[in-house]
Amino acid sequence: MGNYRVAVDVGGTFTDVFVFDEKSKEILVAKTASTPANPEKGVINGIEAANISGEDISVFSHGTTAGTNALIERKLPKTALIATKGFRDVTEIRRGTKLDLWDAYKDVAEPYIKRRDRFEINERIDYSGNILVEVDEQEVIELAKKLKKRNVESIAISFMNAYVNGDNERKAKEILQRELPDVYISTSSEVLPEIFEHERTSTTIINSVLGPKVSKYIDVLQNQIKEKGYDGEILVLHSGGGVMTSENVQKYAGRLASSGIAAGAIASKHIAELCGFKNAIGLDMGGTSTDISLVYDGELKTTKEWYIEYGYPIGFPSIEIMTIGAGGGSIARIDEGGSLRNGPESAGSEPGPACYDLGGTDPTNTDANLILGRLNESLLDGKMTLNKEASKKAIQPICEKYGYSEHEAADAILKVANANMSDALRLISVRKGYDPRDFALVAFGGAGALHSAYLAKELSIPKVIVPAHPGVAAALGCLLVDFRHDLTKTYVANTDDVDIDTIEQEFSKMEIEAIKLLEKEGIGKESMNLIRHLEMRYIGQWRSLEITVGRDLTSLEAALESFHKEHERAYSFSNPDQGVEVYGFRVEAVGVVPKPELPKEKPVGSLNEALKEYRDVYFEEVGGFINTPIYDRPAVPVGSHLNGPAIVEQLDSTVVIPPEFTAEVDEYKNIIISLKSVVE
Repeated sequence: MGNYRVAVDVGGTFTDVFVFDEKSKEILVAKTASTPANPEKGVINGIEAANISGEDISVFSHGTTAGTNALIERKLPKTALIATKGFRDVTEIRRGTKLDLWDAYKDVAEPYIKRRDRFEINERIDYSGNILVEVDEQEVIELAKKLKKRNVESIAISFMNAYVNGDNERKAKEILQRELPDVYISTSSEVLPEIFEHERTSTTIINSVLGPKVSKYIDVLQNQIKEKGYDGEILVLHSGGGVMTSENVQKYAGRLASSGIAAGAIASKHIAELCGFKNAIGLDMGGTSTDISLVYDGELKTTKEWYIEYGYPIGFPSIEIMTIGAGGGSIARIDEGGSLRNGPESAGSEPGPACYDLGGTDPTNTDANLILGRLNESLLDGKMTLNKEASKKAIQPICEKYGYSEHEAADAILKVANANMSDALRLISVRKGYDPRDFALVAFGGAGALHSAYLAKELSIPKVIVPAHPGVAAALGCLLVDFRHDLTKTYVANTDDVDIDTIEQEFSKMEIEAIKLLEKEGIGKESMNLIRHLEMRYIGQWRSLEITVGRDLTSLEAALESFHKEHERAYSFSNPDQGVEVYGFRVEAVGVVPKPELPKEKPVGSLNEALKEYRDVYFEEVGGFINTPIYDRPAVPVGSHLNGPAIVEQLDSTVVIPPEFTAEVDEYKNIIISLKSVVE
């Protein structure tokens, strides 16, 4: 067994590698270009760039965009839906809503399964779980013959009221598995046994369309990394902030729809805790997008209302993350009304920003930062050279449109990008009932630290934390996660009438299933942590709040008190006299695994020794370009104090400390940035 814990995060532009040596406590990082057509190639390239062999690896953890990209690009296997007679159009009827209520011309995306591939069979279960019409075996056999002729690779089964009783779904699946042994099959009663037909069906469909593709990807990656000498399990990060083995990936493929995104949120939580902050907002700005997450009182906020494409919800619990099209490669453009816009379109890694000299001709945030002197013309320790003249050429249409100089146009581009990100920060904090002034901003990703100080100023966030390796922080997050499964069940009852014994029995059944899942992944009883949650809401409400409860419930008094408090915080309203009902259960099953302890550093060298050069950098607040010190981050010692303006460069990112800011370097080599007025 080797001594390297390796994590790889595949992004839209770069594949990031974070390596922790368990013996020496040293950290190695590497970045390589992502390979969207064959993402496993980018993973292997990243491991090779880190200069380690498979035999050296003790743990391999992986966050992937394979599921997300498959849904966005619609590169999906031939999939069929089998529904109760009369209900094959549930996925197309949806909720009848639109993302933009006022755009009469913009339609919701097409269903993942076309109508001609959605089939019905005669079966029925009533609201209480009684079987009114059993599945007819011969009818399913005939349907299997039809599906075989159509070369169907995957099947989703979603019957009415199957969340109460899944017997009909199980019978249909058994028959289909016998008739079509090579076809991937998901049932809604296994995937998401919850009320609401559309959400349950949508989640089951997404699980089915991703199943064959994700399973194949993991199998190919497993074989390739095995050839490199690693014979252990690939641990794959899922939307809920945990990892699964390849076996459970095949069963719950839909959970990988936001795999890579969750890693950054986990890293931001850990980094904030190291710096003594229980409240933190994570800002993960990469080449294509920015992912924003929130930690409150030491807990990442989760949601069950999320999607990759609007109209097709995914009901698996997920870390609540807001993603916007604002990255280093986001393209600046002039819209039809003559306004300057930024994103969501991105130049990606191919062809990339104009300065990459790979064929891109549109101006991007990276080009703007380069023109303003905030980015060096040499990146990745000299392995990548940026062409500033190409950036200046790309920005000319904006200069001509508004009569700007090149640096004024570049500054305007970044202001629009910052405004977009500021709006997203408000949505995940202020709109949810949180005051940004009570939080620290953890800025990472390749581009996060270029913009973070200005975002903090806009929202009055007192501190910005830039981790030691911001460009690969999401990969670090892959090493900080435990095995995790979320089991849910719908149960509706007034709290005045609820039977505590029934609740206890249902929780116990779910915990038995959770333990089996963790045992399959090699987790011992001593490392298991089972956490119970109740979904609760005021009677007559549509949405519910999740309340954590203890083991061995004897009453709901404490849960009710917590519910009223949480409702007040979230909506500035509560009414203890209003009736409350239990809406469902969730068991959060966590298999705790050892985590790397990041080393504390001692002061070595001086800040003067870390000074590389001076460079003219544009800051509007001082009226233009100013001669700015440029520091080499690996050489900046712990305990250093930096006054803005200053630029700190490293392999995977660049940190901008504007003139109105000051920064300190803590013992973990995090750079903590503050407004000078706040410090004083």
